[in-house]
Amino acid sequence: MPRKSFIVQNPSVLWFLLALALFTFGVTLLSEATGSDFLSTSFVKTLGKTLCLCLVAIAMDVVWGYCGILSLGHMAFFGIGGYAIGQWLMYARTEIIVEQSLSAAAIPPTTQEISDAIGNQIFGVVGSSDFPMIWAFSDSLFLQLLMVVAIPGLLALVFGWLAFRSRVTGVYLSILTQAMTLALSLYLFQNDSGLRGNNGLSGLQNIPGFEETSQATLSIAFFWASAMALGLGYVLFAWVTSGKMGSVIRGIRDDEARVRFLGYHVESYKLFVFTVTAIVAGIAGALYYPQAGIINPAEIAPIASIYLAVWVAIGGRGRLYGAAIGAAFVSLLSSWFTGGGAPDINLGFYTINWTDWWLVLLGLSFVLVTLFAPKGIGGLFDMIMIRRTPDRQGDYGPDKGSKRAEEGSE
Repeated sequence: MPRKSFIVQNPSVLWFLLALALFTFGVTLLSEATGSDFLSTSFVKTLGKTLCLCLVAIAMDVVWGYCGILSLGHMAFFGIGGYAIGQWLMYARTEIIVEQSLSAAAIPPTTQEISDAIGNQIFGVVGSSDFPMIWAFSDSLFLQLLMVVAIPGLLALVFGWLAFRSRVTGVYLSILTQAMTLALSLYLFQNDSGLRGNNGLSGLQNIPGFEETSQATLSIAFFWASAMALGLGYVLFAWVTSGKMGSVIRGIRDDEARVRFLGYHVESYKLFVFTVTAIVAGIAGALYYPQAGIINPAEIAPIASIYLAVWVAIGGRGRLYGAAIGAAFVSLLSSWFTGGGAPDINLGFYTINWTDWWLVLLGLSFVLVTLFAPKGIGGLFDMIMIRRTPDRQGDYGPDKGSKRAEEGSE
């Protein structure tokens, strides 16, 4: 029997990429960058950030929906990716400003004077001017891009190896990932962490070398980069979750002990999934925060990872497209409710302010989906795509008209 192609085994890949391509071209044509001015630059940035959130949601779905590991720390990897690229953006931008301000001096500044001035500009807000060791490679775009991948991957590899080899599973593993995230965020809140404490890294929307380029054009460039990353990420994870590897991963989710009894090294599969999804989350963060313009330790707090799990659950756990739909739906709805788009409702005795009530609505939605629609929004697409099996008659023997049926009737 000929082996089915990857697309035949995963028809959702083609449909997802087609929908993503149409959406990308549509937003581009309606943006300010093309002159149509139908979509504002700020909204294009919101859509670009939403695509990044869809990517990290798909990564979360692979590790939780397919492998059964409820990680409450993947937004920490997302934030680490943002900090890694943010260091270069802030350093390079500050370097340009410092060099321009010192260029008018009678005596040309030395390299050390320029470095001291950059350090004072960046760390003066926390009462320092010295570069910490963590900024050792901040002047190199290539090395910082490498850090976007290396740091989340290495952290996930070490944490996963320690946890999985000890066979920590279930709620205990979730608590450990949450504790890791909490420890990281509390450390980053300190001024001596080397990343400006609660102030975080700001001005990330100003891309060095593109000072003359409008924000409308930059927003479209990042939107396209986010769309390409989402498309490639979807194909990667569709490949990971299909075939023999996908069967083993789902088997670990459903009955880890049985998969181990069959001879598979469960820990290696779990470590692979945990590490790869952490790396993809870091890449998503590196694309997200230049569009957001700022990152601070609050972005890495455990509540962010809990929100991520809620998005995946609402979209449909165990379905890559469901995770993307859930992240996009909740993210855009959150922007509408908290950004003043939803009008307040005056009940006479009380006025419902959606900015205050949005989290209550989100929590209630999560509970309702868990109780009454466990397949989430993605389950609706399953209902449309499922083929109804033909009605069979009698004892489910050979179909009428088959050769065997004819022989039996002679």
